[in-house]
Amino acid sequence: MKKFIESLVNIWKIEELKNRILLTLGILLVYRFGAHVTLPGIDATQLTGLAGQTKSGLGSIIDMFSGGAFSKASVFALGIMPYISASIVVQLMGIAIPYLQKLQSDGESGRKKINQITRWLTIGISLIQGPSYIYNLYQQLPSSAFLLGFNSIEFVFSSVIILTTGTIFAMWLGEKITDKGIGNGISLLIMVGILARLPQAFIQEFAARVTNNNGGPMLLVVEIIVWLLVIISCILLVMAIRKIPVQYARRTTSGDFEKDMMGGNRQWIPLKLNAAGVMPIIFAQAIMFIPAAVAGLSKSDASQSIVSTFSDMFGFWYNFVFVTLIVVFTFFYTAITVPTNKMSDDLKRSGGFIPGVRPGVETADFLDKVMSLITFPGSLFLALIAVFPAIVVSLMDVQQSWAMFFGGTSLIIMVGVAIDTIQQINSYLLNKHYDGLMKSGKNRKAVA
Repeated sequence: MKKFIESLVNIWKIEELKNRILLTLGILLVYRFGAHVTLPGIDATQLTGLAGQTKSGLGSIIDMFSGGAFSKASVFALGIMPYISASIVVQLMGIAIPYLQKLQSDGESGRKKINQITRWLTIGISLIQGPSYIYNLYQQLPSSAFLLGFNSIEFVFSSVIILTTGTIFAMWLGEKITDKGIGNGISLLIMVGILARLPQAFIQEFAARVTNNNGGPMLLVVEIIVWLLVIISCILLVMAIRKIPVQYARRTTSGDFEKDMMGGNRQWIPLKLNAAGVMPIIFAQAIMFIPAAVAGLSKSDASQSIVSTFSDMFGFWYNFVFVTLIVVFTFFYTAITVPTNKMSDDLKRSGGFIPGVRPGVETADFLDKVMSLITFPGSLFLALIAVFPAIVVSLMDVQQSWAMFFGGTSLIIMVGVAIDTIQQINSYLLNKHYDGLMKSGKNRKAVA
């Protein structure tokens, strides 16, 4: 603990890092403030129906990612999710559209153009989701909650513009954090939104266990221990890599490769156990809501059975299909995001090779085989974490709001963003000859 406090003091000594952290905290505070600003024309005291909609199911997930803004009919009700959807669409379109493929290979200039395309697509998605959100308000709130009149054209038009502007402003805040703050801005906004619900969820669980005498404090302690173990498991999943040894031929003064490779520079290629990150869960979750939405259009008994099955996020068949989709999407997303052919070409051009594997096609096949072998256990581990909330609800009778923090998208995002932010802070500390945030020891002395 003493070394940790010393690291925090060292952070404050570095002027640039201190300013970046303060800027990041200030922007996050602005974002959280905006999440509590209700849309003009809505009576904030009559949002009970909307709050009830977000207690479970899809509404609960959307409200979690928006930091509670969805259930408050806030100007940030759409949150940053339109931007996330646009980023996913652009990334997937990059597989099939040659123009986007060219931009991806153009370096910094191509990245700027892709970001601009993503921003425009974000506006388009927001303009579509905005009216859908307003329609949902009409379904969930009483007519007296609309101060400008029920079905008022002025309210619909102004609200759609405000919701779209709120998403654009949130996107801008995230980009400012990335450029001038610390960490990935968009991810931090999502993480803060998720963490905003953690205290309330824990208080509800505490009340259910202790106040209502449902298991008592000991069972609550067991839950916390299990929760910490799951967090450790998520950390291991996010950071686990398979090292592929690589040897580079050492050059002579004339620039030719030495015939004797034994003196070459040995390194390794890190292949992540979970290269797809949280995206398979997001894809699978989006697919899981389609059957219920389609079946809901019919009133037959079979359709209502499908609606009931795919609306119960803690049911067996829902989670069985969910696990299957996660495994499939993990392989799919890994295949499109880990370019083994490009890795092989880059390795060959730099004069590197994997011992025992011939450069070129054989190297690409070898890397692809290794990725397939490590992706399967990684996908199963990811699927287990994704459905763990349903497991703790079934086995330990945990409150659903508290169970959502035992796994799934929310926990993996929190762990991944926290690790990324700590690594960026560590890089600043190490560059200034201090020990990293998670490493003990005395300050490093500059080397003359």
